[in-house]
Amino acid sequence: MTTRRTLLAAAAAATLPALPRGAVADTWPTGPIRAVVPFAPGSATDTIARLFAEAMRPALGQPVVVENRPGANGLIAAEHVARAASDGHTLLFGTNSTHAAAEALFKRVPYDIERDFVAISTLATVPLVAIVNANSPYRTLADFIAAAKARPETLSFGTASSSQLVAARTLARMADIRLLEVPFRSSPQVVQEVIAGRLDLFVADVAVTLPAIRGGQVRALGVTTKTRVPQLPDVPPIAEQGLPDYAIFAWFVLVAPAGVPKPVVDRLGAAVRAAANDATLRDRLENTLGMTLFISSPEEAAAFIRAERAKWTAMVKAAGIEPE
Repeated sequence: MTTRRTLLAAAAAATLPALPRGAVADTWPTGPIRAVVPFAPGSATDTIARLFAEAMRPALGQPVVVENRPGANGLIAAEHVARAASDGHTLLFGTNSTHAAAEALFKRVPYDIERDFVAISTLATVPLVAIVNANSPYRTLADFIAAAKARPETLSFGTASSSQLVAARTLARMADIRLLEVPFRSSPQVVQEVIAGRLDLFVADVAVTLPAIRGGQVRALGVTTKTRVPQLPDVPPIAEQGLPDYAIFAWFVLVAPAGVPKPVVDRLGAAVRAAANDATLRDRLENTLGMTLFISSPEEAAAFIRAERAKWTAMVKAAGIEPE
């Protein structure tokens, strides 16, 4: 069956034979590049997108304009980019939510992760951290788990992305506790609910929670990686607190609609590498946001996404999360 995606890819490819391979990259981009973010302003994905967008501009010679399209755990934005023209002028700052967990969390995903996108590069990884209100009686993760066991389905946790949902549900399953889930549209909103004392727990990217932790507004109970986070050296891993098999991290990837010409993909990849060498970007990502740069080739990025899809599917099933 001929699809709109096939027609778009063919149309894009049809313009190439008249140009030498090198000329395609030399004449592209012909205007601003639109970078779609699947989560709200202030989210970790939004932050990394804006940093890379600014740092990629010199290499591309055109502005990279960030556009937020939040909703449905990233599906709205991902579908929008999957249906965009295959000319390299529309990109997606994807995550494990859009490109790994989606198929396990939803009965209908309005795009095909492999067929509808071409990977450009992985960008960064980031651990998550479990936080509670600074005045909470739970000073350790053990305190929280004990309270949750004493009062099943009374303590609440917030979510604004698939990684946060899976992280919290996995924690609850391993600790054998039952919590109340409260969904939100954006991570900054959830942090504010914890600060206000209206929400008991939030397991979210260090990039989102670090300002409130450093500001003394929330207390960090544990990080989701097996090793400690340099920005939070006094916060032990959840795996060291009675749940030895617990390990989750989030990640970010730059992708484009399928059918984007290879020279354009290569040009974008070169711009990502140039951005990653920017001292300001590196300092902000690694020292301020607690992220680790993770730059790859398109082929490496595609292989990484395939492996992570299998891993996140297994985690979703193990956490007992039913597809919506």
